[in-house]
Amino acid sequence: MDPLAALAAEPARAALFLDVDGVLAPIVERPEDARVPPETQRELARLGSSYALVSCVTGRTSELAREIVGVEGLRYVGQHGLELDPGAARFAEHIHAFARATGWPDLELKPLTAAFHYRRADDRAAARQTLEAVATAALAQGFRTKWGRFVLEVVPRVDASKGSAVRALLAESGLTRALYAGDDVTDLDGFRALDGLDVAIRVAIASTEGPSELGELADLIVGSPDAFLEILKRL
Repeated sequence: MDPLAALAAEPARAALFLDVDGVLAPIVERPEDARVPPETQRELARLGSSYALVSCVTGRTSELAREIVGVEGLRYVGQHGLELDPGAARFAEHIHAFARATGWPDLELKPLTAAFHYRRADDRAAARQTLEAVATAALAQGFRTKWGRFVLEVVPRVDASKGSAVRALLAESGLTRALYAGDDVTDLDGFRALDGLDVAIRVAIASTEGPSELGELADLIVGSPDAFLEILKRL
């Protein structure tokens, strides 16, 4: 049976794990302008009423993700799974102080992390080189770093990721059938978290900005959030 059909045949036994930016919401120049289109919202509401679990697993905070997606009844897990780790909070003040001291112009302070954006930099290559030094300094301070699509994120030194979030939600629900859709480096952990399930579907939303490994691990590859919407309609 087609794996998508296998999920759709028994939605009450399956989970959907979905990144937000670049998957449900198109990538935009200003991250604060991102929104999920109305047609995608309608599909998510439909899926949320039939599947055992529909979760948005994102680098955003869960509150902001809920605002961007605009659909109630879904499970929102933010900051790359850090929101599920009680040990992450003790790093936040130190990470914020470190980030402010860099003077980076496009800095986003989240409750537990700091994101250094460079999508809007005049010279992205030069900005990336500068941020390499910031990442090295962050590691020397005892933090961890995550690179994404034109962003460096400094995060607490705890074993939390989108993968740990997916595994926690699967263990909590007891589900063994799932789909994960992502478009960036941090989604690789989400892909790997489906290993060993009865039904596992990894969907890559491919772009020139994303890692090649995403496509290598994927079961299905599409080229845009609009194309991914067509997959949602099949579920």
